[in-house]
Amino acid sequence: MVGSSVGFEGFDQSIKWVAVGIEAIAIGIIVVGAITTTIIFLVRVIKEGALDDCYRRFRSDFGKAILLGLEFLIASDIVGTVAIGPTYNDLGILALLVVIRTFLSFSLELEITGRWPWQPATDGRRSK
Repeated sequence: MVGSSVGFEGFDQSIKWVAVGIEAIAIGIIVVGAITTTIIFLVRVIKEGALDDCYRRFRSDFGKAILLGLEFLIASDIVGTVAIGPTYNDLGILALLVVIRTFLSFSLELEITGRWPWQPATDGRRSK
């Protein structure tokens, strides 16, 4: 019995490290997205000079990076909470985090595309 509890502790620790790894990827996506989209924005402004159009594209591109980062953060929360025998308190915190991050994702999607994710695209393209 003692050996099996050590195995579970090792598994729990491994899952925690996986969750931290996914969280680090999420942060990396957001940071790299911020830097990359800012550089692209500055280059476009210098080349094109159309500030309004460049700014709109910058917000859209940066919003996409944030959305992807948020999805990784949600995955990290799920892995870190559900895989390790959660308590009701852990599940409540997870539910709250998922609701907040989902709301942020929907808000960003609305801002990027001008429509909710479940609404059809108005330009003839199929929604993703």
